[in-house]
Amino acid sequence: MNTNTVAIPNPKRWMALFLLAAAQFFVILDTSIIGVALPSIKEALGYSQSNLQWIFNAYVVVFGGLLLLGGKLSDLFGQRRIFSLGFLILTLASLFAGLAWSEASMNIGRALQGLGAALIAPSALTIVMQLFSNQPAELNKAMGIWGASAAAGGSAGVFLGGIITEWLDWSWVFLINVPVGVIILFLVPKLLQKGSRGSGKVDFLGAFTVTASIITAVLAIVRAEFNGWMSGQTIGLLAASVVLFGLFLLIQKVKKEPLVPLHIFKAPNLVAGNIVNALLAATWIPLWYFLNLYLQQILHYSSFAGGIALLPMTVLIMILMTTFTGKLIGKFGFKGPFIVGMLLLGVSLLLFSNTPLNGSFAIYVLPASIIAALAMAFAYIPATMASMSGVKPEESGLASGIVNTTYQVGSAIGLAIMVAISGATTSSKLAKGVEQIIALNEGFHHAFIGAGIVAFLAAVLALILLKVPKKN
Repeated sequence: MNTNTVAIPNPKRWMALFLLAAAQFFVILDTSIIGVALPSIKEALGYSQSNLQWIFNAYVVVFGGLLLLGGKLSDLFGQRRIFSLGFLILTLASLFAGLAWSEASMNIGRALQGLGAALIAPSALTIVMQLFSNQPAELNKAMGIWGASAAAGGSAGVFLGGIITEWLDWSWVFLINVPVGVIILFLVPKLLQKGSRGSGKVDFLGAFTVTASIITAVLAIVRAEFNGWMSGQTIGLLAASVVLFGLFLLIQKVKKEPLVPLHIFKAPNLVAGNIVNALLAATWIPLWYFLNLYLQQILHYSSFAGGIALLPMTVLIMILMTTFTGKLIGKFGFKGPFIVGMLLLGVSLLLFSNTPLNGSFAIYVLPASIIAALAMAFAYIPATMASMSGVKPEESGLASGIVNTTYQVGSAIGLAIMVAISGATTSSKLAKGVEQIIALNEGFHHAFIGAGIVAFLAAVLALILLKVPKKN
């Protein structure tokens, strides 16, 4: 039965892909849409300036920390079932966050959104791979559409967040997910097949230790800006993170049915692909984060104007990934395009590191953002495909969970580091009597430079570590 399902193309595969891409768009959208709404949420719910970051981190950390569990559940209980459960949780959590009445309730809502997303992302990617597994040419195009939905979700979140915050209310950056979630849940049984199911047990202890390790590491980096990198708290948290991760590896080694069978890392390119995937996230997320701050805090754009300024980059990413990336990978494979993409991303970040206080959009923002869009079109899908290129079909859900985990963890840690660099630079300049807006812009510049260095490092590592599969 499974053989026939794989051999005969699903006649609804393109409609199913549209549904899955829409789901992926909103999952990634939730990481970025709250950006321009943060000041309004801070005022409404009484957040302190230092705690405000947890509106972002509560989602990303739980999302990244539980993706491995989501991938395993997808393999064991069926992709469609876990996808539907994830969207039900995400929809209810979005309603809860939109109605939040306090800092604690908002953080809980965001964490629950992350839980739903952790179930959605790996199951959705596995379904995409299954839908087009027997049509290589269509798979490249499908992955281009999939990648466009994810990359566009990250960029469009800033744009839509600006519109919603300025014209409606901050709560609607969460409530917008509710009607979308209801529509997707209604369409799931009509468009998606049940998917494959496996047998085995769920390693909840492994899931807890790896999630705790990630949360502790991010907390250490976030708090280092205030406590100092060499403070006892920072060192203690980082040490605890290492111990927890070591415990996770030990559990995986001794358990009969671990969350992550360590042999999976013997798959060609899995380790290398996930390393460069994490570095891609560690450069891309700080780029849009600090570009949004530059537009609003330095150039004094409104939320809506800042969103419009990012629209060319968003649209270009979507166009390129749906029309160009698949053909590029088909002709050159994934290694060369990824390297070119990371080099372009590094150039874009260095251009942003020279933005002046009264910078012209046409000169200082638009060209660099166009280069960034080209970079993502070259790099995002190749990083994903490289990571999964040598994985067995029955472990594709687990592998996709690992891929999504490294991207989210990379984004959280990368952003935390660049925010720390930016904050330290700004504080140093202010201590020397520099005007606040100048000091703030200098902090942004150092963050852009730091992210650019990471982008160039990713290109070098990809050149050394990624292996090109042998053609049969």
